[in-house]
Amino acid sequence: MSHGHAEVLTTHEVHHDEHGAHHHHQSFVSKYIFSQDHKIIAKQFLITGMIWAIIGGLMSVLFRLQLGYPDQSFPWLEDILGNWARGGKITPENYYALVTMHGTILVFFVLTGGLSGTFANFLIPLQVGARDMASPMMNMLSYWFFFGGSIVMLSSLFIQTGPFSGGWTAYPPLSALGDASPGSKTGMDLWITSMALFVVSSLLGGLNYISTVLNLRTKGMSMTRLPLTIWALFFTAVLGVLSFPVLLSGFILLLFDRHGGTSFYLSDIYIAATNQALPNEGGSAILYQHLFWFLGHPEVYIILLPAMGMASEILSVNSRKPIFGYMAMVGSMFAITILAFLVWAHHMFVTGLNPFLGSVFVLLTLLIAVPSAIKVFNWLTTIWKANIKFTPGMLFALGFVSLFISGGLTGIFLGNSTLDIHLHDTYFVIAHFHIVMGVSAFFGMFAGIYHWFPKMYGRYMNNTLAYIHFWVTLIGAYLIFWPMHYEGLAGMPRRYLDYSNWSSFNQFGDLNKFISTVAMIVFAIQLLFVFNFFYSIWKGRKVTTQNPWGATTLEWTAPIHPGHGNWEGEIPEVHRWAYDYNKDDRDFIPQTEPISANESKH
Repeated sequence: MSHGHAEVLTTHEVHHDEHGAHHHHQSFVSKYIFSQDHKIIAKQFLITGMIWAIIGGLMSVLFRLQLGYPDQSFPWLEDILGNWARGGKITPENYYALVTMHGTILVFFVLTGGLSGTFANFLIPLQVGARDMASPMMNMLSYWFFFGGSIVMLSSLFIQTGPFSGGWTAYPPLSALGDASPGSKTGMDLWITSMALFVVSSLLGGLNYISTVLNLRTKGMSMTRLPLTIWALFFTAVLGVLSFPVLLSGFILLLFDRHGGTSFYLSDIYIAATNQALPNEGGSAILYQHLFWFLGHPEVYIILLPAMGMASEILSVNSRKPIFGYMAMVGSMFAITILAFLVWAHHMFVTGLNPFLGSVFVLLTLLIAVPSAIKVFNWLTTIWKANIKFTPGMLFALGFVSLFISGGLTGIFLGNSTLDIHLHDTYFVIAHFHIVMGVSAFFGMFAGIYHWFPKMYGRYMNNTLAYIHFWVTLIGAYLIFWPMHYEGLAGMPRRYLDYSNWSSFNQFGDLNKFISTVAMIVFAIQLLFVFNFFYSIWKGRKVTTQNPWGATTLEWTAPIHPGHGNWEGEIPEVHRWAYDYNKDDRDFIPQTEPISANESKH
């Protein structure tokens, strides 16, 4: 077996040596645009994701302006947005379009494509000890399908009837009937097309990540010696491969209902605008919700797991301590992966779901708190009594843990169907999921960017700007989303553009102004991060040592500027797990160092 493995490696080496000869005179296009090098593809995902994050964030600033100042008009808005803000106020249908696109962009194009696409591509080959992905060509296609989906989604913003405006979850009948609203016309078809391309991208990427982790680990790299980042990205890919096809099938049935006269989701519908009853019978709008949330819930873990894995790695490196409970961490991620498929109906407690079935989903939903809690305790135990280095990456990893705890706790409220009947579709839900999977996943992403930037670009990002970015974003995130819990407990519903005439909720007028103001400040600070990122690529302080953070994992054994193929000469061999910090009076022992005769057991 091992002999066969060595054979595979040598042919791989030869192939890449020949490759090396061709790589000297690559054109700009083949090196940076249609690249098959996983490191370049990761940067493509990252920068595309950052552009989307700015667009999606800007949308939230626009609708927060409306929510904070519903009675004021801003003539300059009409100058920028034209018809979207007639008379300087965002029109109701365009408010819905903004909210819908904000959700779609941030959930899929930033926190799925941008987060997994970047770090799975960048870290898997470097941390398992592979020259590249299992299929570099498929990897390149994965990015270009993502890019294609991005272009289609972006183009829907510029058509006459406007982008899709039925909410990011695209529930029928709004999404299934072109006559339901202007945004249900061409904008919806573009939305489905874009999402289909996105699903193809996720599947190509996911299959590639899985095969790379299973088949291309270097000599000595058993699964239990993998860094937790790789375990996390592996489980993320498994979730994606198993759940995205279900979403795609739901979308295809939606297209049939829209254009093929079928009745999968439509039944007994009367359209007041055109004064006619539709012939559709026997469909169920609830069927769509089952298909959507069967992806929708694994999706939140597709977003969270990479952030969890990177936080584990970064906390351990900067605590100068082994991660606490490595096998428990892997086991809890495995448990999350299984349970993620068994909780989807907790999004549907108010759909008329059988209450007994609801109680089963309550139990399974609350069960998923157990592996999550194991992870939290292990993170806290890792930093307990540690000699912490407060690098920007470390701060964001600690911020991630904080947000994951405080956002996760409110999930226990919502996971109880009895309470959820009151809280469903209120601002309490908004507050919960924005903290636990929105902001916290962003913090994991920022932690990863600050920590691996020296490996990506051979330079450091500016620390002062990074510290400003961290503190304003952390405090701002809590100031934006914490008050929303109280609005939700008071029963304030989501997705309304004006609460000022509503005697139950106009008490929150000043609070909404406050939230909107903070949201604008936090958005502005993200632009500071974007500036820091691009400035540092060309002008940042140069990395002079191969292993700037004193980490044990394989990516820091590659050259400061790794070429295509990652290591010059042989791929390093692995002799130990990834977390030998502060062992036998040594600060750290790299994975490549053989275990000595008198070494203590971990």
